[in-house]
Amino acid sequence: MARAPLVTEFKGVGPRLAERLARLGIHSIPDLLFHLPLRYEDRTRAVPIADLRPGQQRLVEAQVLDVRLRYRGRRTLWVQVSDGTGGLGLRLFHFSAAQQRALAPGLRIRCFGVVREGPQGVLEMIHPEYRPIDESAPAGEDALTPVYPTTEGLRQQVLRRLTEQALAWMGAPDHPLVDWLARGEFGYDLEEALRYVHRPPPDTDLALLGQGRHPAQLRLAFEELLAHQLSLVQLRERIRRQGAPALAAADRLYARFRQRLPFALTGAQGRVIAEILADMAQPRPMLRLVQGDVGSGKTVVAAAACLRAVEAGHQAAVMAPTELLAEQHYRNFGAWMSALGVETAWLSGRQPARERGRMLERIASGAAAVAVGTHALFQEAVRFQDLALVVVDEQHRFGVHQRLALREKGRAGGACPHQLIMTATPIPRTLAMTAYADLDYSVIDELPPGRRPIQTIAVPQRRRAEVLERVARVCGQEGRQAYWVCTLVQESEALQCQAAEATASRLAQALPELAVGLVHGRMAPRDKESIMGRFQAGEIQLLVATTVIEVGVDVPNASLMIIEDPERLGLAQLHQLRGRVGRGAVQST
Repeated sequence: MARAPLVTEFKGVGPRLAERLARLGIHSIPDLLFHLPLRYEDRTRAVPIADLRPGQQRLVEAQVLDVRLRYRGRRTLWVQVSDGTGGLGLRLFHFSAAQQRALAPGLRIRCFGVVREGPQGVLEMIHPEYRPIDESAPAGEDALTPVYPTTEGLRQQVLRRLTEQALAWMGAPDHPLVDWLARGEFGYDLEEALRYVHRPPPDTDLALLGQGRHPAQLRLAFEELLAHQLSLVQLRERIRRQGAPALAAADRLYARFRQRLPFALTGAQGRVIAEILADMAQPRPMLRLVQGDVGSGKTVVAAAACLRAVEAGHQAAVMAPTELLAEQHYRNFGAWMSALGVETAWLSGRQPARERGRMLERIASGAAAVAVGTHALFQEAVRFQDLALVVVDEQHRFGVHQRLALREKGRAGGACPHQLIMTATPIPRTLAMTAYADLDYSVIDELPPGRRPIQTIAVPQRRRAEVLERVARVCGQEGRQAYWVCTLVQESEALQCQAAEATASRLAQALPELAVGLVHGRMAPRDKESIMGRFQAGEIQLLVATTVIEVGVDVPNASLMIIEDPERLGLAQLHQLRGRVGRGAVQST
């Protein structure tokens, strides 16, 4: 392709239109070409009115028979048309006097719209697109009509007109080798694929296009994946060229840490720690993703990495997406580090000003070698003396710019801090190689001894009574604890699902022998901490909660979790929630 012009260089694109296009992320011509249709309309041939059925979207050619104003509740222009095979009504609510005069009896028009059944069973179209028939013009469009994602004030006709100009501008591709490979796989080069998806021929399989599985669409998906992969590899190389402190140490702190642990590390933990420490000893930034199931011991792995940085005379930062998870990390790191004579600081957005100021001073002076917190860690007021390691837990919950902002706090003399990314979300290796091509990849594929796989069962609402019996038995007779997770805090007519507040009240009535607690994100932090503390102490047997407990809750005695309306949650959320049980030796469900 030649130099990619900006859309403002196209005829008819002024400042106002450019601003609307920018809302869709369209700035240049390639942006416009890759702004792909959502669906297609078939305006390639006119359909006899006799063949129309309600719900169809069709093109018809007909003659105006009658035009009249109606005042049934609101002012309406009613146009009766016929093509000889049957009659059709056109109903316009918004129209001008000029439109009314133009739609005179005898005029032949071509109109396109959704067919519906009107009063007395008469077929009609509400506000169809229409225009007088030009006998010299073709009867229909020569391609399927694309319908693009749009924004307020930006009409489909404008997007189609601009896309036509972009297709006319498009020339030969810059990367013939890629096109040669892709043509063999999909049958299209890049230019052919773009022309096809913007202007599919009339005989195109609409079902295949609708599913996004047409070879031309797959060719464009290949292009996007390849560009993504190459950009991540390029990003990785650029970061690695910046250099990083080579953190070589005798690991005396790590050895003392292992001796104090009340359990032995698994073989997988040992392997991953060795990979991390080998990375940190290099004079280039570590970029490593550690994936491990909930309860596999990622926090211990992160602690080992932090101790390497501290022993080498630097600082480490550990960032978590929620207050709950960050607090749990702070408790764990605080206990482990203080026993080794290492000071840990805590930062969150809800800290009192005096405590926050004291923590900022300890971090800036280097007295606190490890800082743990939420997104508050990358705010402007936070200064590190010598940050050499950044640990980000559940990285998918942070934006790219948030993670980069924390990394920037460790830049000194052109060097970058080492980065360790952790996630409990299961990522197939092929997906990890695609989505995280800029990262090395380690898996903790072994659970601590005694942990049993968690049973996952789908139960219909009609068996609710059985579920209540199960909760009563587990929490009463067996002395265990349970979670009951809801997806809303308050009842909503729009969203038909159980709300936490109403559910807690109903469960307390249905199970009077159990102590029922409630926790959700709208509670004051102090109230939330009090409820969680009582649940961890065993004073509350059944905890009704929203997804606020998704991360950072560790209660080994909890062996049962019920999730209402699980279809409202994503796979990663469900996986995280499931990880709140199965943290002890007993079978969990």
